[in-house]
Amino acid sequence: MNHQKSALLCAICFLLSAASCVWGANDRAAVSGERKKWHKITITFVGPDTSEDSEPNPFLNYRLNVTFTKGKKRYVVPGYFAADGNVAETSGTSGNKWRVHFVPDEQGQWSYRASFCTGPDVALNSDPEAGKPIAFDGAEGTFTVGASDKTGRDHRAKGLLKYIGKRYLQFAETGEYFIKGGADSPENFLGYADFDGTFDMGELKRKGEAAGKEFLHRYEPHVHDWKAGDPTWKNGKGKGMIGALNYLAGKGMNSVYFIPYNIDGGDGKDVWPWTEPKEKYRFDCSKLEQWEIVFEHMDRLGLMLHIITQETENDQGLDGGALGRGRKLYYRELIARFAHHLALVWNLGEENTNTTSQRKAFCRYIKDVDPYGHPVVMHTYPGKYEEFYSPLLGYEYFDGPSLQTNDTHKQTVKWLDRSGSAGRKWFVSLDEIGPAHTGVKPDKDDYWHDEVRKKHLWGHLMAGGAGVEWYFGYKFAHNDLNCEDWRSREHMWELTGYALEFFGEYLPFTEMSHHDELTSVKNDYCLGKPGEIYAVYLPVGGTTNLNVGGSSSTFTVQWYNPRSGGPLRTGTIRTISGPGSVVIGHPPQDNNKDWVVLIKVKQ
Repeated sequence: MNHQKSALLCAICFLLSAASCVWGANDRAAVSGERKKWHKITITFVGPDTSEDSEPNPFLNYRLNVTFTKGKKRYVVPGYFAADGNVAETSGTSGNKWRVHFVPDEQGQWSYRASFCTGPDVALNSDPEAGKPIAFDGAEGTFTVGASDKTGRDHRAKGLLKYIGKRYLQFAETGEYFIKGGADSPENFLGYADFDGTFDMGELKRKGEAAGKEFLHRYEPHVHDWKAGDPTWKNGKGKGMIGALNYLAGKGMNSVYFIPYNIDGGDGKDVWPWTEPKEKYRFDCSKLEQWEIVFEHMDRLGLMLHIITQETENDQGLDGGALGRGRKLYYRELIARFAHHLALVWNLGEENTNTTSQRKAFCRYIKDVDPYGHPVVMHTYPGKYEEFYSPLLGYEYFDGPSLQTNDTHKQTVKWLDRSGSAGRKWFVSLDEIGPAHTGVKPDKDDYWHDEVRKKHLWGHLMAGGAGVEWYFGYKFAHNDLNCEDWRSREHMWELTGYALEFFGEYLPFTEMSHHDELTSVKNDYCLGKPGEIYAVYLPVGGTTNLNVGGSSSTFTVQWYNPRSGGPLRTGTIRTISGPGSVVIGHPPQDNNKDWVVLIKVKQ
């Protein structure tokens, strides 16, 4: 009898002890953020006290993964060391907070369970059994998610921007297709004086855009674009950058291109995520939390994050160009901290020179770690397309080229057609035009941007391209590394906005494809859904014949001004009828300037 009592007492003690451990782990988890669909939900755990420079390395030798489930849905989301949990304000380097961000894609009750372990290089190990479980490992809980209350440009109203195997990315919530228009410059956008630990590493001696004295962005011309209620940090820092983003979004643009790593030979030498330029395994927690404040504001404004993970001068800087310890940790940290942003594209590198096998390894690793499956693209040199893009055709982890070209229409058509034939249609973007010393000039030097507008903007979109970002040449003010004022290209943003408006308002563009062969003039562009609707861009105005095939339908003919936008207008001919090749008439005015003609079946 005493033996049975003793056994029973031991069992009760064991159960109470186990319950206490579970309760203790759960008690050290705080869920914050709006519990709404597509909104960021943050779980902060209390774990071991450590610091950015501690041993064991908190970034490399600890691993936080949190599994979120709802029914059959399951997302394994990587987490990160958050120091004191408020480092954007305190600039702290130590603490006991560990954090994960999650964006739920469904309303209702979600469950989470944390895996937290330690061991040599465990952060790089994909085996869930790797490492020794410690601290809050096993912490679990639930939260209930309601509908988003956001509208308009805010990405939380639109949902995750996804690659779906078509020419255009699509928002998961609204089903809206996305054509981008935005800024490629300054590529060192994050080289900003108000971020912790950010400085210029010294005067650059190279020729061209990288030459010059020490410099950091302040975006002072945009301070007055900051609005009451907008975010700042550390007693009002950040107003210039936040104001600049307000301005760009206010001009109707929807994307920004930037590099988080431009040291080790790169241009600018003023952006890195680590605690110091020579360090590759320890991250600057306060700087990255301040980046996050900016990126959250971009979400609210409807600006996509186009993250260029490296550039040609430093793409051998991590692990000699391979997928090794440094590169894996760099990718994982970026994903853990920023992959929850709904509109984000990972770019393997500007003017990339890694090998095909390395690129494939990068793509696969990013897709494996990123729970949201954000698109992966690659930028490369003009003339290197065949060598670099062809081996990636049909590769299941690569989603499209980020073109640097002056042969815009032809290259866009080529890679859309080649990728379609390979069984995996890419979305093809135009992300840089040359020459490098020119790019898009300031308005004061080229107000109408005729060549850019005709050859590149409309040449790309009329081929079925997924959108543009504008690079600023180094011979001009506010160039790719020192641009302080996006108003320097205000008219270019407006011209881009007119093109986006035309596609968004008047075309079922996802159902249309390039059909230049249907017009009689050889220097125009035609996008169409034969027999139903056509858009013809005439770069020098005038007229053309359009072959409507065997259709005997009547089509309306309306004109759109790509230089000023506005409503559709009537030209010299109101309607045409097939079959065969028919004259479409002339524009309503300015017959020698560029126009777009919208021709569709009369209802």
